[in-house]
Amino acid sequence: MDFFQPVLDGFGTVLDPTNLLYCLLGVTVGMLIGVLPGLGPAATIAILLPLTYGVEPVTAIIMLAGIFYGAQYGGTITSVLLRLPGEASTVVTVFDGYQLAKQGKAGTALGIAAIGSFIGGTVAIIGLTFLAPVVAGFALDFGPPEYAALALLGILLVATISNGAKIKALIAAAFGLLLATVGRDTFTGAERFTFDNLSLADGIDFVPVAMGLFGIGEILYNLEERHRAAKAPASVKNVWPSLQEFKTSAPAIGRGSVLGFFLGILPGGGATISSLAAYAVEKRSAKDPSRFGKGAIEGVAGPESANNAAATSSFIPLLTLGIPANATMAIIFGALLIQGVSPGPNLINDDPELFWGVVNSMYIGNILLLIMAIPLIGIFVRVLRVRGAILAPITALITLLGAYTIRNSMFDVLLVVVFGAIGYLMKKFGFEPGPLVLAFVLGSLLESNLRRSLLVFEGDLFGFASRPISGTLLVIFVVVALLPIIKSAIDRRRRPGLAATVAGTTEPAQKPSQKNKENA
Repeated sequence: MDFFQPVLDGFGTVLDPTNLLYCLLGVTVGMLIGVLPGLGPAATIAILLPLTYGVEPVTAIIMLAGIFYGAQYGGTITSVLLRLPGEASTVVTVFDGYQLAKQGKAGTALGIAAIGSFIGGTVAIIGLTFLAPVVAGFALDFGPPEYAALALLGILLVATISNGAKIKALIAAAFGLLLATVGRDTFTGAERFTFDNLSLADGIDFVPVAMGLFGIGEILYNLEERHRAAKAPASVKNVWPSLQEFKTSAPAIGRGSVLGFFLGILPGGGATISSLAAYAVEKRSAKDPSRFGKGAIEGVAGPESANNAAATSSFIPLLTLGIPANATMAIIFGALLIQGVSPGPNLINDDPELFWGVVNSMYIGNILLLIMAIPLIGIFVRVLRVRGAILAPITALITLLGAYTIRNSMFDVLLVVVFGAIGYLMKKFGFEPGPLVLAFVLGSLLESNLRRSLLVFEGDLFGFASRPISGTLLVIFVVVALLPIIKSAIDRRRRPGLAATVAGTTEPAQKPSQKNKENA
């Protein structure tokens, strides 16, 4: 009863009219800014920070939290309808979500994404409520070696999500890793690949890369191939998925929710790695992996459940350990400090009203998100009915404006154009942009933690194997890397055996017929 009383008091806090209003406001703003390419939750929360000064700390954090997990679904809308991921966590949704939209199933894709997001978020909230102390203690055991091994495993899985040739996926991933090294070295201060350009000193931001590759690049490619461009999907008669589609998606939603919850609590992991891992898991476990990239509903359900679960569970290290798991959590961390709240192990006991008020607001927020998302899907789907000649310049303008608003920098707009040209050339020569973007996101995480680990181990690479968690992750890495080779070797062995079996069964059948012919 001592445990449940603060939880019940937290519901009383969030059901206060003011807190409930701010929860609704946060979820609504989050979904809207998710729809606008380039305007992610981190930028929006940073802009709205001044508005939180005049309200209670719990009210402010409830609103900012609503913006964060509300934006996860908003980014899905542009990924499905326009092939424009607003966040790294929605990149993998593009692959099957956009194909479903081209098949006239945009409503189904967005409907299953809404349901998956709701279930994933709810599962993560339940886990946050009951397992926060245990999971926080587990996350505390992660150091630079564990993060380096996790990032290395994630980059290896990049090749898994590609629908083209594996060698082309690895080349694209290698280019993404190279882009991640651009900027000032955080250890030595030396500038790398900046060509004495001050705008590159802090590295390349994710938004110009994603908006260029998936936005401008796609527009240029479609303009060249417009005579083969797919028509806009017909009107959606039923947004809710069919019973069969829900049955097909249910295992993916369950796996994605659990996977996203555990990966979301790891600082540096979060929604991006969770959505990537969920997509890879679904593709590997599918009976027919070739469906993925062509409109597989599991390719939307799994990642969307995972990224929403991860967005929710990323509050665990922030509230219980005082460790921001990602850029958005860092801004919310700053908002807590501005409000005079110090997140950490003592927050649950020192300020239970804030802790449980924020946690329980997520239950309400997810319900509000589901209620609003489903009816509004019809409005968003209408975007696809706009003629390509009108939609292309509008999309390009939104992309360029979205990139500019992040840092008010014309250099970012130039980067969008450059990466748009690169994206066009990649599409033209059969390279998938997804591995590049995902490797770019994971590259900085890998480099910083690998170098920290080597400093700790004094350059000894075997130090990774000496730690249980990093050693286990490396074993998984080796298994995943060797699995295609082993599978190929087994297939080669089976083919001669199968051929011999076929020959053995047909040869005796021919010999008697020859003997009968001779006797005749």
